[in-house]
Amino acid sequence: MASFLLLLSLLDAIFLAATFSTASPPPEIQINVWPKPTSVSWSDAAPIAVALSPSFRIPNPYPDNPYLRAATARYTRLLHAERHVPLRPPPLNLSSNAPPLASLSISVADPSAPLVHAVDESYRLSISADNSSSAAELVAATTWGAIRGLETLSQLAWGDPPAVPAGIRIEDRPLFPHRGLLLDTSRNYYPVRDILRTIRAMSHNKLNVFHWHITDSQSFPILLPSVPDLALRGSYGPSMRYSPEDVRRVVRYAMRRGVRVVPEIDAPGHTGSWAEAYPEIVTCANRFWAPPDGPALAAEPGTGQLNPLEPKTYDVVRSVLRDVAALFPESFLHAGADEVNTACWEQDPVIKRFLNAGGTHGQILETFVNSTRPFIVSALNRTVVYWEDVLLGSVAKMGSASMLPPETTVLQTWNNGPNNTKVLTAAGYRVIVSSWNFYYLDCGFGGWPSNDSRYDRQIADEPGQPFNYAGGDGGSWCAPFKSWQRVYDYDITYGLSESEAVLVLGGEVALWSELADGSVVDGRLWPRAAAAAEVLWSGNRDEAGRKRYAEATDRLAEWRQRMVERGIAAEPIQPLWCIRNPTMCNMVQ
Repeated sequence: MASFLLLLSLLDAIFLAATFSTASPPPEIQINVWPKPTSVSWSDAAPIAVALSPSFRIPNPYPDNPYLRAATARYTRLLHAERHVPLRPPPLNLSSNAPPLASLSISVADPSAPLVHAVDESYRLSISADNSSSAAELVAATTWGAIRGLETLSQLAWGDPPAVPAGIRIEDRPLFPHRGLLLDTSRNYYPVRDILRTIRAMSHNKLNVFHWHITDSQSFPILLPSVPDLALRGSYGPSMRYSPEDVRRVVRYAMRRGVRVVPEIDAPGHTGSWAEAYPEIVTCANRFWAPPDGPALAAEPGTGQLNPLEPKTYDVVRSVLRDVAALFPESFLHAGADEVNTACWEQDPVIKRFLNAGGTHGQILETFVNSTRPFIVSALNRTVVYWEDVLLGSVAKMGSASMLPPETTVLQTWNNGPNNTKVLTAAGYRVIVSSWNFYYLDCGFGGWPSNDSRYDRQIADEPGQPFNYAGGDGGSWCAPFKSWQRVYDYDITYGLSESEAVLVLGGEVALWSELADGSVVDGRLWPRAAAAAEVLWSGNRDEAGRKRYAEATDRLAEWRQRMVERGIAAEPIQPLWCIRNPTMCNMVQ
């Protein structure tokens, strides 16, 4: 088998060498593909466009592969149905001599490779044309690479009837294996249809990890067989729960699009909703979050934390984790551990006695992690993901990194930009980057706690306390709004050595849902999440090492337009006048 694949590769290389030159395309030939492919080359002949045959088909040579079978059918339908009219059509003449493109042949080296972290997503797509034939070929390492190549082909097509570039060869692979999007479905509920639409948009952008932040202090919306009362009592109501079948539907839908679903059950903090079913294991539940006579009991309204010194806590937690692992086949399981509030724990008399006897908040957190982490790793056979707070928290944090072996632990950063990424990678941890300075898409939409008198300022803010006016955040702790340019320009390995940079698995943009739900989710996410998708797939720099945000603007405007046509209500990034008048909307011409 290996010798056959080697021979096939040699013959393929000889054919392509005869067909394509290695020269870069002329500057005026710009294809509208997002994210930008790793490499695009053109044949020696003048590039042209060829019509897509009305009978165009994508034969599936692997009928026993359900994911490739679904993908070839899905993209065949899309190519026939979509009639994208570009804002600025590619400068390619439709050939009157070359025959229409009749089919795409697919070859996959390892069609049985499972969808797991770091699976090979590389592919090569070539469309040749001469006066006698038009042929398209997609060669991929795995099924998941083939799905990425099919997406690229769909974006190459435009017009009515559709046409595609010919004389083109695209070689493509991602920079980072983990390219994710976090959606919080606890603070506000998202119907399954909105989650599916989000995953579909992710696949169009070649994002491959849906980080499902399912539970938090505000609600517990997932119905788990072993502990059903958590959802029956802790959700917002019967119509705002995810049944096991809902979860399986999301996982199946995502897998067919090459998207892994990583569940997060945040604990021991952010667990106020658990108290509706198990009040005995939760401290300071249902208290006012910011008492006037003492420290805040939570980072925001919605108090309550699991009590690590209560034995029953672990019976409930293990039941939750066991059920979650059964519903989600993904090898990563996110266990949270962020923003543990020490004042909340101190409301419990047992914890207070422990502290008065010389114990520390860090030791309480260690008790919880040491009692749950081995269960996740050994009993459930999962790689555990924690937020960086578990080691870098201000007060409640693990006293020693040795308690979190890097071999089975991934840490997700959200504070201090590149600084915390460097601290964690220098300690040998694999890292997922979600810096709020760049990747939090909920920032800048104002505050949400009510009766805030700071908004009632008609002329200016209190001296030295900017809020509504110059320098103020308007109630959004992470203001300002993260524009697509801000997202696009983030270098997630900035300041790292080569050995540290290889530990960065990738990044995730995040939408926390205090001010979002299904009615606005498309505009909150897109096209800003698309900006991150390109950076994580092919970077944000050109061949000379220059940031390519200027070149990306027109492509992103074009891509946003196509996403809207595909039913994703993405926000515009410029007036249409800008793309119709090149360079006129630049800061510097």
